[in-house]
Amino acid sequence: MPDEDIQTMNRPAVVRGSAARPAPTPAQTAPTWLGPVLIVGIVLAALNLRPAITSLGALFEEARTGLHMSGAVAGLITSVPALCFAVFGVTAPRLSRRFGPAAVVCAGMAAVATGLLIRPFADDAAGFLAASALSLAGIALTNVLLPVIVKRHFPDRVGTMTGLYSMALAAGTSLAAAATVPLTDALGGSWRTGLLIWAALAVAAVLPWLPIAAASRREKAAAPAATTEDPGPSVVRSRTAWALACYFGLQATGAYVTMGWLPQIFRDAGVSASTAGVLLAVTMVMGVPLAFVIPGLAGRMRHQGPIAAVLGAFGLAGYLGLYFAPAAGAWAWALLLGISNCAFPLVITMIGLRAKSPAGVVKLSAFAQSTGYLISIPGPLVIGTLYQHSGGWDLPLALMAGLLVPQIALGVLAGRDRTIEDECGMRD
Repeated sequence: MPDEDIQTMNRPAVVRGSAARPAPTPAQTAPTWLGPVLIVGIVLAALNLRPAITSLGALFEEARTGLHMSGAVAGLITSVPALCFAVFGVTAPRLSRRFGPAAVVCAGMAAVATGLLIRPFADDAAGFLAASALSLAGIALTNVLLPVIVKRHFPDRVGTMTGLYSMALAAGTSLAAAATVPLTDALGGSWRTGLLIWAALAVAAVLPWLPIAAASRREKAAAPAATTEDPGPSVVRSRTAWALACYFGLQATGAYVTMGWLPQIFRDAGVSASTAGVLLAVTMVMGVPLAFVIPGLAGRMRHQGPIAAVLGAFGLAGYLGLYFAPAAGAWAWALLLGISNCAFPLVITMIGLRAKSPAGVVKLSAFAQSTGYLISIPGPLVIGTLYQHSGGWDLPLALMAGLLVPQIALGVLAGRDRTIEDECGMRD
């Protein structure tokens, strides 16, 4: 890859006497191998952002029985991912400023691998939960900082690179969901073995980030002493930041409800259990190609609101179909909801486009994702409660369709061609 493809934002000028001389940029000092290794590292990291969750979902009943979990503890474990993403994601900006985003991503991947290595050997629910939380903490930091890595090293290819790692993320999600049970059966049938195999993928993801983090440390050490890391804007003053956070939260709510309840909706409509599982897989697999296409398209548009509106319209059609004819049009509704769930790569792309600097991106990413995941936590629980007390899916589906209306409006607001620095009154 040519050196110009791995250029970064210019550092502030260093003043000596009465003249200002610009400090050398990483593009000028970066080794030639950095660009290709970064691409490999980004893809491998993205592949590991969901298997810790979806592999457990595939074997959750076996793990719950094997660890003698109570219903309350089992419910807690299903709520832990979003909570960890919110809590640990907040720490990413401070850690990034102190150690650099590459070093934090490297540590995050190591945490994912360590948690996945320890988790299968837990003897009780507390140990299992602690190991899971370690992996989820690493995922949370990487969630926030991958857009920053892309903005810093590929500023002119934000859409393309976001599409690449969004596609890898979707592929990892689908792969773990589809392959965990067959691999478990092939390796002897133990749920512990089935969970352990995903640690190998996480260990592989650590390897490229070791030289990347080392190169980042050398670059930081070679930088002039007068150069300081820009802390970025105060995102809470930005309407766009709040629109992005709320849009993120509503799309995450829809995704978690789909992953958690879609098979049950189909089964209650008379669809067989095996077919219901395949329908969920279809919904998830839709994200693989579209997660690459949508960010590239969004990166070429000045206003991404129309994409948010179209994705929301697909979701409305899917929920209305489930409401009126869940079994008759099951394949169509699964496809429509799969397209609608591609709001995730869209919002990740917008995070990279709505800030001018890497410092702005890291603060916006942390704020939007942490706030968004907090918003999403009650969603699956509320839907389950409505289903239990209403005795059917009419009310829950009506609620999910209704939530798409503010989601579309927020997506249009977040997609406007402006940056958080402009809204906060910061100059370039």
